[in-house]
Amino acid sequence: MFMQDSQRAAVIARERNIYAGLHLNFTTQFNGSHCPSVLLQHQQRVSRFLLARPYAQVLFHPRLAGSFEYLVRVQCDEFARLYGRYPERLDGHHHMHLCANVLLQRLLARGTIVRRNFSFRSEEKSVWNRLYRRVIDTMLARRHRVTDYFFSLVPFEPSERLDYIFSLARHSVVEVETHPAELDEYVFLTRGEIFRHLSGLTIAQPQKMF
Repeated sequence: MFMQDSQRAAVIARERNIYAGLHLNFTTQFNGSHCPSVLLQHQQRVSRFLLARPYAQVLFHPRLAGSFEYLVRVQCDEFARLYGRYPERLDGHHHMHLCANVLLQRLLARGTIVRRNFSFRSEEKSVWNRLYRRVIDTMLARRHRVTDYFFSLVPFEPSERLDYIFSLARHSVVEVETHPAELDEYVFLTRGEIFRHLSGLTIAQPQKMF
C-alpha cells in the first residue's frame, strides 16, 4: 500500500477478480503521491530499527510499539479502501511481518492466512536457525492459518531439491515463492518446466487453501 502503483494494481485486481493479499511494508519508503506524512514518520522510525543491525527483527522494541501498531492498522485500512474488504492473507516485505513487535503485539487479525518462515532441511540451516523458525511458526499457527511448508523456487540446483519440494505437496499444503521479474525464474515458469513438477498435484485456490 501507499506505493506509486498501489491504486492501479487494485483496480486491475478487482476488474479481473484476482485474489490479492496485503504485503506489509515496514522498511522500504512509501512513495505514493497521497501517503500521509505521519505514516512516513512512523515508517522511518521502524525502518531505522529493523535495518540497523542483523537480526534486529528478533528483538522487541517497546518504544516502537505504537509505530508498529499504526503502520499495520493504516496499511490494512488502505487495503480495505482499495479492495473493498480487509486482507484475508498477509505477508511482509523482506518477511518483516514475522518480527518480534508484530508477533508479540498480535497485530495481525486472528484467523487470517499469514506467510510462515521459509522451510529448510537439516543440511541447509543450523539447528538453532531451524529451531527459531519452528518457534515462530508455532506462534503463528495458534492464531492464524499457515501452510505446512514454504519454499523459495530458487535455487534450481541441485535438481533433486525441487523434486523434494513438490513431492511434499502430495500430502501437505506447500507454498512456493517466485519472482518472475528474475530471468531464470521467468524462463522456468513460462517454458513449461514447472508443469513437470506439478503433474498429478492439486493447485489450491487461495480462498480454499485450508
